[in-house]
Amino acid sequence: MPVEFWTMGAGRPGRPGFHVFSGTRQAIAAEGIGYDGIAYVDSQNLSGDCYVALALAAQATSSIKLGTGVTNSFTRHPAATASAIASIQMESDGRAYLGIGRGDSALAHLGRAPHSVAEFENYLEQLQNYLRGNEVEFEDGSDLVSLELAGHSSSSRISWIAGIQPKVPVDVAATGPRVIAAAARHADRISLNVGADVERVTWGMDVARDARVKAGIAGDIPFTAYISLVVHDDPEEAMRIGAGQVSLFARFSAMYGRVVGPASAEQQQVLEEIHRSYDMQQHGRGAGTQEAAVTGEFARNFGIFGSPSYCVDRLSALIEAGVDRFILRGSPLDPDDPDSHTSERFIQEVASALKD
Repeated sequence: MPVEFWTMGAGRPGRPGFHVFSGTRQAIAAEGIGYDGIAYVDSQNLSGDCYVALALAAQATSSIKLGTGVTNSFTRHPAATASAIASIQMESDGRAYLGIGRGDSALAHLGRAPHSVAEFENYLEQLQNYLRGNEVEFEDGSDLVSLELAGHSSSSRISWIAGIQPKVPVDVAATGPRVIAAAARHADRISLNVGADVERVTWGMDVARDARVKAGIAGDIPFTAYISLVVHDDPEEAMRIGAGQVSLFARFSAMYGRVVGPASAEQQQVLEEIHRSYDMQQHGRGAGTQEAAVTGEFARNFGIFGSPSYCVDRLSALIEAGVDRFILRGSPLDPDDPDSHTSERFIQEVASALKD
């Protein structure tokens, strides 16, 4: 399967001086540069609605793939999520992907921790059934009977969705072994958010493959990697541009204070410090106590920051390990940002070399 390189976007409506939704401009820019896909953040308190962004992007672009990066299993019923992404699939002529996780900033700003793994796995099962056009039994505790209707169904089904082909792929963003295993049982793809170190990525793959074997599921599952990456001839400048992304991704490896996956003693110390110091009010902003916890050595290992040849070498190792899609965060897409040229350099000098 050809390797794909995606970028990330976020919709911010009502920006002064602009009449075009920012997510639309990001999709147009990403397609123009040559990215294969763009994944929109779903965090209602921090950005505009991801499905609005996807719908507008579908109308403004013709070839780039469009996904959520990521939605969650708490803020929308699985039927609502299935209906929304299937609508994008129709409007984009089959370019939609559903990236989903247990929830992070979207839930934190509602005073909630991520969904439990059991609740998340149940949600995935229901979601896949809705997307396939199958019947989904009403959950225990349904109070529909209180309406005393003359008749009603005992299950739920999105009647129009079965005719949409291809079915929208479900891609689970996962870090810990229990979520990776749940994804292996129910998803169409797994996006590993464990950093750029080959040992950690292959560990996640092994967990997924083992879970599929134990569940009696034949065949492998494709893997994506979320990576903090910036191309620049000066590695220190590259890390400056990508500031805020390393701690944002790394905290999932120590979400509850316990480090998951292989890590050296120094890496464990940094991950634990990120956990202790993470300020959700500074989420993804490249500032705050969590970013101060990231050492240069940790950032160089967990992310990819440096020259085109260095980025090619690091990504080549991950491709050889079995990753065929990368969702990259670090380089800005805003043409008004002086660092936006790093996105073009990545496509021209890194992605092109890896696709030849």
